[in-house]
Amino acid sequence: MSTAVDLAQLMDAVADAIVVCDKAGNIALWNPAAERMFGFTPDEARGQSLDIIIPERQRQRHWDGYHETMRTGVTRYGTTLLRVPAIHKDGHALSIAFTVALLVSEAGVPTHIVSVIRDETARWKEERDLRKRLADAETQMKAASQA
Repeated sequence: MSTAVDLAQLMDAVADAIVVCDKAGNIALWNPAAERMFGFTPDEARGQSLDIIIPERQRQRHWDGYHETMRTGVTRYGTTLLRVPAIHKDGHALSIAFTVALLVSEAGVPTHIVSVIRDETARWKEERDLRKRLADAETQMKAASQA
């Protein structure tokens, strides 16, 4: 019985997007789930900056954190989900959640960041709708109690 894993098959089979970026934040690997999620083919995405999926208003914060992680080799998002907005190739907004892992050189220096990403847009919209309905119900209850 072989225990070897075909990594290309694994990358194609997983439902979550897997995106690997180099030290500068350029996309080195983009699996089929990333294409389904963000709309860019692997050929379109590879070599591009992550800015292709980061809303402009979020870019500075993203790059500050990215470069700090590459400098220090430390991330708190290895086990904790980070939830942020993203953008699809066609411009529509997404809500994503992801964790990251660092790939390091033999000397222990970070060389790449791996992100495992899930589209949570539907869940985010459901929660937003529930919050609105709760706020509306609280307003109605307050108005009824004052009448």
